[in-house]
Parts: sequence; C-alpha cells; structure tokens
Amino acid sequence: MARRKSIKTDIVVKNYWRDNVRFADFFNAVLFEGRQVIRPEDLEDLDTENSFVLEHKALAEGIQAARDNIKICKRSTRYGVAFVMLGNEAQEHIHYAMPLRLMGYDYGTYKKQYDEKARKYRNDPEIKQTLEDDELLSGMKRTDRLIPVITLVVYYGERPWDGATSLHEMLSLDEDLAPFVNDYKMLLVEARKNNQKLHNVENIDLFNLLSIFLNKEKRIEKANEYVREHEVAGEVLMTVAGVTGRKSICDVSGKKGEDAMCTIWEEIEKKGRDVGREEGREEGREEGREEGHTQGLLEGRARGIIDMGLEYGLSENDILKQLQKKLKISAQEAKEYFELFAEQTV
Repeated sequence: MARRKSIKTDIVVKNYWRDNVRFADFFNAVLFEGRQVIRPEDLEDLDTENSFVLEHKALAEGIQAARDNIKICKRSTRYGVAFVMLGNEAQEHIHYAMPLRLMGYDYGTYKKQYDEKARKYRNDPEIKQTLEDDELLSGMKRTDRLIPVITLVVYYGERPWDGATSLHEMLSLDEDLAPFVNDYKMLLVEARKNNQKLHNVENIDLFNLLSIFLNKEKRIEKANEYVREHEVAGEVLMTVAGVTGRKSICDVSGKKGEDAMCTIWEEIEKKGRDVGREEGREEGREEGREEGHTQGLLEGRARGIIDMGLEYGLSENDILKQLQKKLKISAQEAKEYFELFAEQTV
C-alpha cells in the first residue's frame, strides 16, 4: 500500500491565512478583543499594493518573501487614508531568540521602505533639487512617514511557551539601567490556549481543534466529538492535520486504515468529484450524450487533484502518481491532464 502524503505545515498555514476574512478576524481578536476594527475589504496582499504604497515591485516582493503572511491594511480616518502592514509568523517550536528575530523582521520591513525612498531621491534629479541639505543627507524628507508594521507570532507547539516575549527578557539587565535600554515586545498567540474572541466560524473551529490536539488529554476522543457536532470545513481539517504534524485527516477524525476516506488525497478527490459532476452534467446536457457526462467527470476529478495538489505544495511527480492511481489512467494521460490544468491553475 502506498504511503500517505504528509501535509507541509508551512504551505498549509500560509494558504489558510491568505483568506482576508480569516486574517481580519484573527487580528481583530488579538489586537482589539474581537471588535471589528480591521475589515476584510481593507486588506490587500502586499505584492498588489506596490504601485502607490511601496512604489517599487522588487521592494514589495522582498518584504513578502521574508514573511509567512503580510498584508497592507487601508483604513479610512477623518484625516484621510491610514496604512499599516499586518504580518503573521508561524512557529512550530519554541524559539528562545524570537523577540530578536522578530525585531529583525520588522527592522527589515522599515529599512526596505527607507532604502526605496532614499534611492528614489538620489536618482531623480527633479526631486533632488527640491530637497534641503539635511533631507538629501538623510535620504528622507522631514515630512516623510514610513508605513507601520504589526507582527503576530502564532505558536503551534504542544509545550507551553517558556521563551522570552520581549528583548528585555533576553538581556542581562540591571534594573537601574532598564528604563534607558530600549525594549522590543513580541505579540505572541499560543494556539493551545484558545482564548481569543473570534467571530469567523472557520477560525473558531481551527483554534478549538488545535486546542484539543495540542493539549493531548483524550484528544482523539474529544476531536471526534467536536467534528461530529460541528460542520468543520475541509481546509480547517487539513490545516489542523498539517499544524499538528499528523499525516492525514484520519488522525483528526479518528478513523483508521488505508481505506478510510479522510486522507489529504481523498479530500482532493472529493473536490474533483464535485467539480466533475457539475462539469459532466453541463457537458452531457449540451452534447446530449452519456460520454459527455463521463468525460466531464473524469476531467473534473483530474482538475480537482491537480488544483489541490499544487495548492498544498505537492510535487508534480506525486500529483502524476495520484492521477494514475485515482483515475486509473496511463502515465501519458496523467501527464496530458497535468499540462492542461496546471497551466490554468497558475
């Protein structure tokens, strides 16, 4: 029997928090005790905002590459439009230098903004002529302001976090000198505690299930009960499986055996069947033939397997193997489906 494909934690977590509704709900819970201050429609992925916020595509991509998830929030105020960058960092293990690491992330974000402004002023003769000497030397106008950044660290480990949550905690610091040494505090969320005021149902299910699994005691039994009582979305189950290091959603649902319909590939196939049924019905109606329905179903299942496989960071070779296994087709046919639908997905 083929081994089950384990879910890549970083890919699963990044994909989950890409959704603006979930992202906004989580930040509202942590920063504002559930008050709806940040709205999903205020959020944009960083790389789409470079034209009028960060002014340079390479800069935006550089900041995005250094972060797990980061978005620009545009909020209307009585003074105009206010911008803030919101970053989300995932930690599987305790990192005892995390405040220092986080300070580096945030500094890098500010430094990239500053460097871009300084480069623009230095290389644009017209702007350069308008700058005062101190502004030219600084690489920044007196009236310039950088976009602030807020970073949340989400710790998904089983052990309670016993590391520092501020720079001061990492220092050998005399209390008389402490007021004069700049501190850098970290916003930490422990998934195992689940004490956030969330409103989004998927976020609520996610943190409820994570709390069950990260606290060990009767976790399979409690997870079974929770999943039975709630209509938990497939993506939530996959994220829980990935975050907790479980090899399949079987471990979340409590089912056992290679034939249980709960692994990541079975979730993928289910999506393919749903897509295929609809496309098959449509094509069959148009052509008035049973073959239309059958072909549409096959193509839909293939597309579902390819879409989900790519979304969760699986290799082309793994996807091709699953196409052959699930659809009972040749290697050449699998390759043709991959070339057709992978290009559309990208």
